[in-house]
Amino acid sequence: MNMDPAGRTETGHRAKTARSKKLRLRLRALGRSPKMVSLAGFTIYGVLRLLHATQRPAAGSADWRRILTQEHPAIVALWHGQHLLAPFFRPRELPYAALLSRNVDAAVNADVVERFGISTVRGSGGRVRQAVSEKGGARALIQLVRTLRQNIGVCMIADVPKGTPREAGLGIITLARMSGRPIIPSAAVTSRRRVLRKSWDKTTIPLPFGQIAVIMGEPIFVPADADAGVMEEKRREVTLAIEAANRRAIALADGVNEVRETA
Repeated sequence: MNMDPAGRTETGHRAKTARSKKLRLRLRALGRSPKMVSLAGFTIYGVLRLLHATQRPAAGSADWRRILTQEHPAIVALWHGQHLLAPFFRPRELPYAALLSRNVDAAVNADVVERFGISTVRGSGGRVRQAVSEKGGARALIQLVRTLRQNIGVCMIADVPKGTPREAGLGIITLARMSGRPIIPSAAVTSRRRVLRKSWDKTTIPLPFGQIAVIMGEPIFVPADADAGVMEEKRREVTLAIEAANRRAIALADGVNEVRETA
């Protein structure tokens, strides 16, 4: 039986596409295997420790040890893309937990964090009500409240994944209201860094042999009886406070006396 050359070409193309898709799926599954997650986590952990060891402290940085000891257990608030150096800025004698996404790709992040001696809680705490529940954030929120009541501090990224970058969600505000513990607006920036401009959160990669600035703002409390209006006011306050800390950290790291308007 004769076959049209165009038909053979189309059939071959479909077969090639199917094989390519199958290969990608296999490689993705391999990358998510426990052994590969552990290897990636170990590698990133080692790189971060090496990077931090090459930094010198920037003059004018916050006394983070005093602040976190005084306010313990506190909710340390950071932006997405600005969190890679966070594990280095906590008193080692104080226990901490970090909220991380439940998606499979976050497994490497969890492995890295746990290597620093920080426990992890999986969920998405930035979204509101139904969205939080869908992402497991409601369960995570309850677990974080229990964590704080056990005298364990919490490190939490305030903005919502894939949402508006550098805009705090209501998740962190709800946690502060339910727990009664303060939010500490925070930022850590190195003078030598690379910003991934195409990433939604402008992820900042620290580079070696620079200076590092750490800024922590005034504690922000959320009243236990806060209504929707107060919650929104506190959300905006936290947004402004974290961004102010971020801009100040960038200015100090870069040796600039005046704070820049944009990060």
